[in-house]
Amino acid sequence: MSSSNRPQLGPMLRAERRKRHLSLRDLSDVIGVSVNTLSRVERGHLPDLKNYQRLVEWLEVPADTFLEQTSTEDNAPDTLDMVIRHLRSDTALTPAAVEKLTNVVREMYAELTSTQPRLAVHMRSAKTFTPAAGSLLAELLGEMQQSLEAEENR
Repeated sequence: MSSSNRPQLGPMLRAERRKRHLSLRDLSDVIGVSVNTLSRVERGHLPDLKNYQRLVEWLEVPADTFLEQTSTEDNAPDTLDMVIRHLRSDTALTPAAVEKLTNVVREMYAELTSTQPRLAVHMRSAKTFTPAAGSLLAELLGEMQQSLEAEENR
C-alpha cells in the first residue's frame, strides 16, 4: 500500500497529533480510538474500518487519501492483498481462521469478477416450477445467448 507519492497514515497522524499538542491519550479521548490502536497505527499498522474512518475524519482528509489508486484492469491482486492484510491484522482471528477466510474471499472474488455474459436474464419462478424445468430453461437461455453472441460476432 505504500507508494512514494501517497501519504502514509501513521506519519500523518503522528505529525498532526504533535502539531495540535495532543498525547495519544488526549487523541483517544477526542476520537474514541484506543491508545493502543493509535500507537499501532503510528507505527505503520492498519486500523479496522471503523477506526480508519474516525482517523481520516479527525485528519480531515478523504478516506481514499492513503489507498493506492490503480487504473489498470489488474486490480485483483491489489484488492485481494489489501483484504488479506486486514484479515491478517485482525487479532480476533486465529491463523487457521485467517486461512479459511482468505480462501473464501479469493474464491468469491474470482467468481464475482469473472467475465460475466453481456446478456443476463432474471426470472422468478412459481413454487410449482420444478428443478428440472429450471435446468432446462437455463440450458435454453444459454443456447440463445450463444446464438446471439455468434450473430453479433459476424
